[in-house]
Amino acid sequence: MPDRRRFLQSVSSLPVIGSLIPGAAAKTSVARRDYFKELGVKPFINAAGTYTTLTASLMPPEVVAAYEYASKTYVRLIELHDAVGKRIADLIGVEAAMVSSGAAGALTVGTAACMTGKNQDFIRRLPDTAGMKTEVIIQKSHRYGYDHAVRNCGIRFIEVETRDELERAVNPNTAMMLFFNAADPNGQIKAVEFAELGRKHGIPTFNDAAADVPPLERLPLYNKMGFDLVTFSGGKGIRGPQSAGLLLGRKDLIEAARLNSSPFSDSIGRGMKVNKEELLGMMVAVELYLKKDHDAERREWEKRAKLILDSLAGFKSLSGEIQVPEIANHVPHLHVRWDAKEANITPSEVVRQLREGDPSIEVAPGSKDHLIIGVWMMQPGEAQIVARRIREILRKAKA
Repeated sequence: MPDRRRFLQSVSSLPVIGSLIPGAAAKTSVARRDYFKELGVKPFINAAGTYTTLTASLMPPEVVAAYEYASKTYVRLIELHDAVGKRIADLIGVEAAMVSSGAAGALTVGTAACMTGKNQDFIRRLPDTAGMKTEVIIQKSHRYGYDHAVRNCGIRFIEVETRDELERAVNPNTAMMLFFNAADPNGQIKAVEFAELGRKHGIPTFNDAAADVPPLERLPLYNKMGFDLVTFSGGKGIRGPQSAGLLLGRKDLIEAARLNSSPFSDSIGRGMKVNKEELLGMMVAVELYLKKDHDAERREWEKRAKLILDSLAGFKSLSGEIQVPEIANHVPHLHVRWDAKEANITPSEVVRQLREGDPSIEVAPGSKDHLIIGVWMMQPGEAQIVARRIREILRKAKA
């Protein structure tokens, strides 16, 4: 009897059986928490755009649902990478694809692919480049703030400005030619010619088009143009997970890029992990992006910009216009200008008051002499709030 009593007492102290079953906890209701409030982090209305420092875009409910679905079970990660990459490539209409850790991660593993191929010794040794090609040709006007993602691999940039200089720069040590799509208007060698030169000399070409959708048709455009590799950010216009991206291109180079990235150990991209949640989320984001009514979306953006501009019509010396950048962030942006002396307030002061107000509002950074308002990341009803706050600030300054 004492032994039986001790046994029953020990059983009663164990966790409920259901709590030992994987997934059982997921059925338990979880109290809703305001995490940002707990942490003292202030949310804001995004009247800026898809800037990484402002956490880019918001995922649609379908992407969040895919994320949650993936979080509740285990799969073999390499198998899922293969399946998602094939689905995305088929959807977009390119030879091969992979989900990367953002466009910057794609730059690193894509560069590594051009240097190592599938050579396991080379893959393990990067950034020790002994025996590998180490030069990357780039137009001088295309040097930019993401060079480091390429230089991580141990390469050396060779700067050129003209077609003749590029052709003379090609040599047996040339690993790749890099093109920054947003800088196309600045360089003498345009995208089509750059891709053609790569094919002529047998050098892989890589186009960084991170912020270049919308429009939709650009997703397959640059691969069809002849670029061997193209990257897009996953968390900007496509509205997938912000930490994900797309690398599209030649099958052999995508396979090599995969070998240079997680989950393969001792690779330069091992820390650039893409989890199962991001893989499914990115796939669903691409599916949604291909199906959405882009014309209706564009009309909504234009409507928001016009609403804000019309609300400021009564201010003397104030003018505004809707501009659409030629390539990157090819969406309507409202540019608002006024005479600071007449209005008794500078654009920088308006930016500060918008940021510090309630609700907090962020507008596009980078301009000191006028406001740039990005309307495409706003949620329904927020254009009216932005219009009202700007109007209030200008009226108070003039009073």
